[in-house]
Amino acid sequence: MHEPSATVFAQESADALANPQLRRNFRRAMDGLMAKRRDQFPVPEDTESLRELARRIRKNALRKLPELLEQLEANCQQNGIQVHWAETVEDANRIVLMIAQRHQARSFVKGKSMVTEEMELNHFLEAHGIECLESDLGEYIVQLNQELPSHIIMPAIHLNKGQISDLFQEKGVSPERTESADEMTALAREVLRRKFHDAHLGISGVNFAVAETGTLCLVENEGNGRFCTTLPPVHIALMGIEKVVERLEEVPPLLSLLTRSATGQPITTYFNMITSNRKAGELDGPQEVHLVLLDNGRSQMYQDDLLQDTLMCIRCGACLNHCPVYARIGGHAYRSVYPGPIGKILAPQMKGLQQAGHLASASSLCGACVEVCPVKIPITNILLKLREQKSAAGLRESATSAKGLKARTELWLWKGWAQIFSHPGLYRLKAKAITRMGNAVPANAPILKAWTSVRSKPSFAPKSLHELTQDAGIPDA
Repeated sequence: MHEPSATVFAQESADALANPQLRRNFRRAMDGLMAKRRDQFPVPEDTESLRELARRIRKNALRKLPELLEQLEANCQQNGIQVHWAETVEDANRIVLMIAQRHQARSFVKGKSMVTEEMELNHFLEAHGIECLESDLGEYIVQLNQELPSHIIMPAIHLNKGQISDLFQEKGVSPERTESADEMTALAREVLRRKFHDAHLGISGVNFAVAETGTLCLVENEGNGRFCTTLPPVHIALMGIEKVVERLEEVPPLLSLLTRSATGQPITTYFNMITSNRKAGELDGPQEVHLVLLDNGRSQMYQDDLLQDTLMCIRCGACLNHCPVYARIGGHAYRSVYPGPIGKILAPQMKGLQQAGHLASASSLCGACVEVCPVKIPITNILLKLREQKSAAGLRESATSAKGLKARTELWLWKGWAQIFSHPGLYRLKAKAITRMGNAVPANAPILKAWTSVRSKPSFAPKSLHELTQDAGIPDA
């Protein structure tokens, strides 16, 4: 099964690279997001200090995870929030369905939640005759388009205004084509507000859950999250078990890093803190609040000292915004709820190496993701460990397991490479040959054309590094 997955990824990556509109959309978006983030962190020393603080907060929470989850459960229940535990996505879906059936609910409105994407909750509820409408504008767009989000923060980032306008007209949201962002937002708002009013239940994710107080924190910009958690009579919050923090005072530094790393905002527009259901005398809020705690492979990650760091993620998406691979192929090529660098370490651990292990190899290991991660997750080290595990399990997608002339050629090339690098004399001869003849090789040569089809041909130096050191009088070690 691992081989077809790798093949699909390779094909969809090639299709994305051959789509100039998609590449323009992503390049423009990534450039803007990187610039905005850079503007929010003008002092490197202060940035590093804040990142180190955030890392300590998340490491402390993981170190105490079992006891903090028990504390969270106790305080939530004391506050009137009903807590449910789900080992698998199937368990979580059944819990949501049970609550819906108890209330005879036929419609949900849902705020942005990556955990519900893990669960494929929308499809599950629809199969049971229950409508589940995304209320985040980006999520609403990709739901209309019947596709996965292409980014964990900006789900429709792969589409430009013209493409969204065409979609709105096709789906009947807009009576005529318009490329005014304000007009399209207003049209979507009209649809969504009617759904908010009529919905029986509201669903949300959780950005941080505070064990000390039993408080659920939600970060958003559009106000839809507040509608989902306030207007319907029942609110169901779904979160991965790793989202817990120990104390309320630890939330502000994480929030500060989250918003600035994600969208370059100094602060989010809305920050919701939910500690209980509606009490006597209160004018709004749900009559019931449920918290579903999902494992879905997280306990397995927790068992390994290095892989455990995957759970520190606060879902800001900065690693995606700075990843040269993601910026060129987008999110859909990954066929994963979590694309980009964080997806390359999450998906293989959640789905298993046989199904998603190929994603661990979909990286140049340039380290850009590590440099910008607000909680300093060692993504490249985790990728290397997953590759080692994949190889040990006999799941490598390599020339040795492939078939055909192309595979044999690849095998010979790697064997030749190993020979050259294990013999200093051959290595120096190879280096001299490349520096002398490399620039004469045409860009469309068989060995280069796959690279130069989407990049400029590399330029070779007139002398190798070894020759330059000799010229400088530096002796060989």
